[in-house]
Amino acid sequence: MRILRTIINRGWCPILITVLAVVGVIFEWEIWIFAPVLGVILVIGLVVAARGAKERELELSFLRLRHLAGYFTRRFMGNSSLSIFAIIDSLFNIDNPKLWEWARTCDVSQRIFNSWCNSFISRVESDIGTRGFDGYLRTYLNELWLVNSHYYELVEQFYELAEKFEIPQETIDHYNRFVMEYNAFVQDFRENISQLRRVAETGIEPPSVKFAKELPVVK
Repeated sequence: MRILRTIINRGWCPILITVLAVVGVIFEWEIWIFAPVLGVILVIGLVVAARGAKERELELSFLRLRHLAGYFTRRFMGNSSLSIFAIIDSLFNIDNPKLWEWARTCDVSQRIFNSWCNSFISRVESDIGTRGFDGYLRTYLNELWLVNSHYYELVEQFYELAEKFEIPQETIDHYNRFVMEYNAFVQDFRENISQLRRVAETGIEPPSVKFAKELPVVK
């Protein structure tokens, strides 16, 4: 039944044109009578098909965005070992009060980020079954971009502190493993933005999603 519905929904235009053409031949209608009707049906069918194709592309883009948002939350938030907050917490093992002070300020940021991301994922999941993907895409793309931009600021701050203060090699290795996976996410996010720009106005440029920098290995 599902296949039949798909055929009817997508093939109604050629089916209707064929039926009218056959009826016209059987009853020997003058071509000038039904040719304009066939032309109008064809135009309507093309418009409907184009809109349907765009809607399907928007839906696929929404699904890709949902996957990216879920991946970001699982891998870089919460209790993940690859979260920048897990790396920041390791600074408490270093005998440096200045690093402790900065790390403590990040505790509040971590709670805010976790709450924000949980709410974000919940809203994305609840809206996946609705239509109007164009509006949802812009809203959620902008929000994921905003979450990631603030997250990147913490990554950048950690990098700057690691350049100024002596950081154990274990922490540096931990951070660099994070950078490798985070940059893979950034590349996927950039590609997703580029794909979205073909079907929707995003207002976001791919290069605005920045790559994290690796720390040099201590010798």
